[in-house]
Amino acid sequence: MIFKVFYQPSKKINPRRENTQSLYVEAQSQVDARIMVEEETAYNIEHIEGLDPKALEYEQSSPDYKLTEFNK
Repeated sequence: MIFKVFYQPSKKINPRRENTQSLYVEAQSQVDARIMVEEETAYNIEHIEGLDPKALEYEQSSPDYKLTEFNK
């Protein structure tokens, strides 16, 4: 399943809505997506949303859509 992860770029700065960014990852569960992003980045994760087929189709139509892959 594809998950959209909303995050702040740094854990050292207080979160501000204007700084929220997002990325897309493929994982078995929401927990796996969180673990993957936490292990590979220093991001402050705000929210993780599973994308159903229609939501995924909508997100893929955006020019900003890019599936993030982490090297293990």
